[in-house]
Amino acid sequence: MITVAAYATPAAKAPLARTTIERRPVGEHDVLIDIAFVGICHSDIHQAREGWGSAIFPMVPGHEIAGTVAETGPGVTRFAVGDRVGVGCMVDSCRECENCRAGLEQYCAEGPVWTYNAVGKDGRPTYGGYSQKIVVDENYVVRIPQGLSLDVAAPLLCAGITTYSPLRHWGAGPGRRVAVVGLGGLGHVAVKLAHALGAEVTVLSQSLRKKEDGLRLGADHYYATGDPKTFEEAAGRYDLVLNTVSAPLDFAAYLSLLRTDGTMVNLGLPEEPVRLTLQALSGNRRSLSSSGIGGIAETQEMLDFCAAHGVGAEIELIGADEINEAYERVLGSDVRYRFVIDTATL
Repeated sequence: MITVAAYATPAAKAPLARTTIERRPVGEHDVLIDIAFVGICHSDIHQAREGWGSAIFPMVPGHEIAGTVAETGPGVTRFAVGDRVGVGCMVDSCRECENCRAGLEQYCAEGPVWTYNAVGKDGRPTYGGYSQKIVVDENYVVRIPQGLSLDVAAPLLCAGITTYSPLRHWGAGPGRRVAVVGLGGLGHVAVKLAHALGAEVTVLSQSLRKKEDGLRLGADHYYATGDPKTFEEAAGRYDLVLNTVSAPLDFAAYLSLLRTDGTMVNLGLPEEPVRLTLQALSGNRRSLSSSGIGGIAETQEMLDFCAAHGVGAEIELIGADEINEAYERVLGSDVRYRFVIDTATL
């Protein structure tokens, strides 16, 4: 076994603290990764505090992992020592179901093995990227292009692919109008990606506080949802609305913004149930959908696209001793726009 330093929470809602964990030995098709940076995703907070249900403790969160290959198993063909690589939200899947064979491992029929708060095929709990090293099967590792620095690339392993996948699936591009609800960790990357894809981009945020940022990141328009006139003026305007926030919304109001055959896609997952009036869907053949992350091939496509178009996350780099404070700041929307942990401070 490989002993490494990590930050973990021993129980729901308990502070994270430095500890050590055991990683499995490098197997035939494994790569050992020296983690350089790991992003703090709102999902980390949901799970560390059991907001989405019972969880496995102790928990080492972190599924936005960027680093370099330190060792490879004898059967590894895709990577070599020194390669710049990333690991996202999953580290395995059944590999045999229809979805896995189609490159949609995130929708594996048996359920993917998540990077943390899950149980691997060896029966051991998985631990995430708030740690010095991780061992992952090469088939669930992606290459980070030279055009992306590792620190701004780390959040792309979740925030990037979570927004890129629906933008591609629902055809964001020239001639299409895309609205992004929320300018936070996911939302700011969604704006950059939708702009790079050629869509007309609007930010829908509670206030105009971040308007200057939104326009700088690539938005063509920026509206405050706290102003009732916004929903009157923007009614029936958008082909695609990406909801990136984790709070309940007035779905009828947001669905009214869709054009005929438009789709609203939910990416944020509130901890509490939400209400939906079906009449909001009946007009203009509107759709309400959702999207997970993306498969491994699509994640690589996303990273290559970001490198080609100069898209990286807007980050605030922190030390490991700032993680608990960062969690509170995320909940208070006090970050622009993604915390990234420098794992050298572990």
